[in-house]
Parts: sequence; structure tokens; C-alpha cells
Amino acid sequence: MNVRLCTVLIIKRGAEFLVGRIPYTTELRWSRSPYDAWKTRKKETAQAVAHVVGGDLWLFNPIVGQLKEMEQ
Repeated sequence: MNVRLCTVLIIKRGAEFLVGRIPYTTELRWSRSPYDAWKTRKKETAQAVAHVVGGDLWLFNPIVGQLKEMEQ
């Protein structure tokens, strides 16, 4: 398995990571753990969501536990 292929984009705002929307509400759920975060490999989708929630894009590889802010 190529570990680099496991790298995903996640959204961070302050000290917390976006998990998703709470069902049946418009509220968002946040977590202090990047492992809980909503993940995608689609840059355009991640940028759109980050813009809406006021967050920043981060690269995260859960296999090796590496977290790095994405360069814009």
C-alpha cells in the first residue's frame, strides 16, 4: 500500500476540525482530533466547504499521523 495515497484534506478552524453537520439541524460538529474530521481528496470541494465555514485546509495522513497546513 502506498501511504501517500492515504493523505486527505480536512478543515481546521482555530483548534478544532470540522466533523460534519449535526443531523436535522444546521449546526456543525467540531472535534479537537484530526482523526474525527470530515475527509476528502477533492481540493475544489474542500475549498468550497472551508470557505463556507471559515476554516483552513490541512493535509492529514491518518496512517502515519502527519498533519500539515496546505499551502495555498
